[in-house]
Amino acid sequence: MYKKTRLDNGVRVITHHMPGMQSVTLGIWIKVGSRHETEEYKGISHFLEHLLFKGTKKYSCRRIKESIEGVGGSLNGFTSEETTCYLVKIPARHLDLALDILSDMVINSLIPAHEVERERTVILEELKMYKDQPRSYVYELLDGLLWPRQPLGTGVIGTTESVSRIQQGDLARYKKHSYTPFNIVVSAAGLLAHERLTRKVEKMFSGLDGTNVNRFIPAREEQRGPQLKALAKDTEQTHLALGFHGFKRDHPLRYALNILHLVMGGNMSSRLFNTVREKKGLAYEIGTHVRRFHDTGALIVHAGIDNLKIEKAVHLIFEELSKVKYALVSNDEFKRAKEFYVGQLMLALEDTLDHMLWIGESTLTLDKTDTLDAIIAEVNKVTRQDIREVAGYVFKEEKINLALIGPAKMSRKKIEDQLHIR
Repeated sequence: MYKKTRLDNGVRVITHHMPGMQSVTLGIWIKVGSRHETEEYKGISHFLEHLLFKGTKKYSCRRIKESIEGVGGSLNGFTSEETTCYLVKIPARHLDLALDILSDMVINSLIPAHEVERERTVILEELKMYKDQPRSYVYELLDGLLWPRQPLGTGVIGTTESVSRIQQGDLARYKKHSYTPFNIVVSAAGLLAHERLTRKVEKMFSGLDGTNVNRFIPAREEQRGPQLKALAKDTEQTHLALGFHGFKRDHPLRYALNILHLVMGGNMSSRLFNTVREKKGLAYEIGTHVRRFHDTGALIVHAGIDNLKIEKAVHLIFEELSKVKYALVSNDEFKRAKEFYVGQLMLALEDTLDHMLWIGESTLTLDKTDTLDAIIAEVNKVTRQDIREVAGYVFKEEKINLALIGPAKMSRKKIEDQLHIR
């Protein structure tokens, strides 16, 4: 189903031919993110991602954007804890153009000094915007509880101090050290030919050398009791993020955790949605999501709660989490969760963008890519007993981490009593 080639210098190419499509999505992935950074230069991966769009000797910043958008394509990039990706979705006949531009950005970016200073102000404004959005910022508070004094516990963007410290030379050195062949994956999905794309990638990346493989310090999980972080802010509702340590990216029980997530808060049929929103009317938005990294992970409950009913909502959430630890989920909700998981995955993989992201990330982080059929087979192996086992492992009282952003008048003491924090 997928074709994969490793070039002589270490760059990997993986593709999925989708003959019914008229588009192709191309991504160049770098195995570098905020986990690879020192505290002094926190945010440098994200800073560098911004700078690569500012031009090369061949393409100016303006020409990069106009060349892609001028043929109906879209251009983007993102930085996460463990990866950086530059991507283009474009009509299939313009794949060569997309590859030429993306590869030139990654290999031959100029990183001019005046753009570094200009982009620094943009990123500092991005930081301010993020902190002004409690629905998003509450996750950064939660990360600090889950992984205190570690790169995972601080934001991908960095801090005002670290972003202000990073200079042009720092960015150039970081790129030379990190953007090496063994850290690069080129992934593409859509109307394409693997062999043709691979030849072009080989030609463009042949001059790139270096054997460095980026590494980071393993995560530590040292929690000994429940934790609460509350930030006072004048908001119309209280934003909640409740986190428990979960499983690493390739853990054997990862599919059971996915089904547990769907049962608890993954859609409008889930327990938390029905209890907290539909039956009690305490929230407009409530759900769960799973985060996975190389060596750790988390299951997170997120919600926006009525300021006057936060204690009641927290109580109800913990009641629902407790139930799934001690009683098997019903056959009906178990079947619905499995069908939803497989159905959503199938729908996502019909899109060239989602498919490129799927194969690119898994190749970069695990050096393998499972087929849809293989995943369905694994999901079918999950039992209701597996769900209860995972719930018991994850939802431990001593592993509770709760982050809140809301008015100062919310009763922190009542919530601490619920969590048994002394």
